[in-house]
Amino acid sequence: MAKEKSVFTCTECGATASRWLGKCPACNAWNTMLESSTGAASGMAGTGKNRYAASHYAGLAAAQPVTPLAAIEATDIARTPTGIGELDRVLGGGVVDGAVVLIGGDPGIGKSTLLLQTLDHLQRLGLPTLYVSGEESGAQIALRSRRLGLPASQVQVLTEIQLEKILATIEATQPAIAVIDSIQTLYSDQLSSAPGSVAQVRECAAHLTRLAKASGIAIVLVGHVTKEGALAGPRVLEHMVDTVLYFEGDTHSSFRLIRAIKNRFGAVNEIGVFAMTETGLKGVTNPSAIFLSQHSEAVPGSCVLVTLEGTRPLLVEIQALVDSGGPSPRRLSVGLERDRLAMLLAVLHRHAGVACGDQDVFINAVGGVRISEPAADLAVLLAIQSSLRSKPLPKGFIAFGEVGLAGEVRPATRGQERLREAAKLGFAVAIVPKANAPKKPIEGLTVHAVERIEQALEVVRGF
Repeated sequence: MAKEKSVFTCTECGATASRWLGKCPACNAWNTMLESSTGAASGMAGTGKNRYAASHYAGLAAAQPVTPLAAIEATDIARTPTGIGELDRVLGGGVVDGAVVLIGGDPGIGKSTLLLQTLDHLQRLGLPTLYVSGEESGAQIALRSRRLGLPASQVQVLTEIQLEKILATIEATQPAIAVIDSIQTLYSDQLSSAPGSVAQVRECAAHLTRLAKASGIAIVLVGHVTKEGALAGPRVLEHMVDTVLYFEGDTHSSFRLIRAIKNRFGAVNEIGVFAMTETGLKGVTNPSAIFLSQHSEAVPGSCVLVTLEGTRPLLVEIQALVDSGGPSPRRLSVGLERDRLAMLLAVLHRHAGVACGDQDVFINAVGGVRISEPAADLAVLLAIQSSLRSKPLPKGFIAFGEVGLAGEVRPATRGQERLREAAKLGFAVAIVPKANAPKKPIEGLTVHAVERIEQALEVVRGF
């Protein structure tokens, strides 16, 4: 027998090398080269095990004539609603035929639960579905369906990890949507490496993607995540699929967020909010209520921000605690960027005369939400000022706006929608950038438009 050869593959980009390297020559990542076997030596390459054989790719796509863009008919993409409103929002309205969706999240976050609920709803609408599990037995899946209140579910279940058998079953049953739970458990006979390796994940995902595009079957891949929170496997996996969803949330909390990172058929950065109940995940129609504390009276250091997650305005409470520090005061931020907090404190000192250099400053976004947009700057500064002076902001108060290093307050995107959402939830006073001031008065909401941070603090002192 020919001697097996080893190849070292980068777990980040999939680049290969004949020997181990500390630094990947393709993506410059450190300590990402892992050894795997390529099977038989080059003398055995023509025996049918070569995954690059021309027969594997024959007939994938016939050559198409060159066509001007204006001559191509632009038609709307047909979507199939899943029946779960929050999931449809993230997907852009529903599942697209032939689309490949990759969903990742921490263990126990609820990925399998959500997908089983989705498949059950679709099969009740008369659509054929298939749930392929490589991690659980059929009995375990049946027990979960009983817990979810789905005792009479007709979802077809296949417990298999060999790729060729899964492909044959999908082609034979022709479901409208198939779920693969998870892509890291599959293996192909064409490769000798272990399941979960870079080569196996890349090869299995490629075959499933080709099947989805050729047959029009929507395929959902469940992916594991690393300890850093990124999807496990090669980065090329995210490039191969049409949609990438991240399931986020604290396992100690009942609330979950599902976020679109990539979506070829819809908007990105949309979020869906779910609550984990005894009978599964339920969509939350008013997510702003999660991120607002229920204070009977206004308290110092609290300011409500109107942020945007995709197309949805969300009201999030920003809390600040300023306390006397030692010779090395601490700057701690939960849910917001720590470096931006240090910059805002410098702006507050230089342009508004509020010094926190000898104080510990703690910032928290209530509800575990992570805010990355700069429109949170003004709310953070007002919460710090409120805590430092021990004077609460008025009840029903909101603020948003980006603060520059020169002390100016810059406008935020879609400011009118933010104000209308706040007014709808009963907020009465707002401080916003001058460019976001509404042209027509909003009923029940008093808007103070400011151009600089010192003007905003002057308005707050007048309350």
